[in-house]
Amino acid sequence: MKRGLACAVGCFCATGFLFAQEQPKTRVEHPREGTEWIVSYAYNATDSKLPRVLLVGDSICNAYSGAVCQELAGTANVTFFATSKCVCDKSYLRSLAFFLDESDYAVVHFNNGLHSLDSDRQDWETCLRAAIKLIKARGKGAKIVWASSTPLKDPKLTEKAKELNAIAARVMSEEGVPTDDLFALMDPLDREANWSDTFHFKGEAQKAQAKSVGDCVRKALVAPKK
Repeated sequence: MKRGLACAVGCFCATGFLFAQEQPKTRVEHPREGTEWIVSYAYNATDSKLPRVLLVGDSICNAYSGAVCQELAGTANVTFFATSKCVCDKSYLRSLAFFLDESDYAVVHFNNGLHSLDSDRQDWETCLRAAIKLIKARGKGAKIVWASSTPLKDPKLTEKAKELNAIAARVMSEEGVPTDDLFALMDPLDREANWSDTFHFKGEAQKAQAKSVGDCVRKALVAPKK
């Protein structure tokens, strides 16, 4: 059974549920895309027998979430929050806080990058650090796993994703957060055979991503708390 969660996050306000500060101050105002979206499902939402994990990402996460649910069947219940919002978006932290407050999660598997390819790099690092800080503060002890952004069919865009991944690698090393390297998993694959368009993947590549996510979540579930 799956339960859809729809929210007009831009209007969300609940006393005591948000940090006093909102988005970190950045050098430039991050522009919105022509269409902004949020998608979420909480699979087995009323089942409390198993730990719950939260997958955070974009349309790549949206695509592999169902297969991750199958990967983790009998091990964990899955909620996913996928959005077009760049981590630099003025309402991103409020959106993330909403989902963090929905449940107690054992693991948060987190990515943000493909909608940030043209973000100011200093701003993106500032906002990425703020997101990790938020997950640590509001995650009730959840283990965090960072997922690197996947490569693209366009080599020039792939170079931009590599730039963000390099920044994230440094941040996660400093924060003590392990990485699910989906970029390294996908990059050797043939673009024509495995990409459905510039950004997205065909079925077998999605299954490989889901297996990697599932493996990283299982490892995090049994890892001792620091």
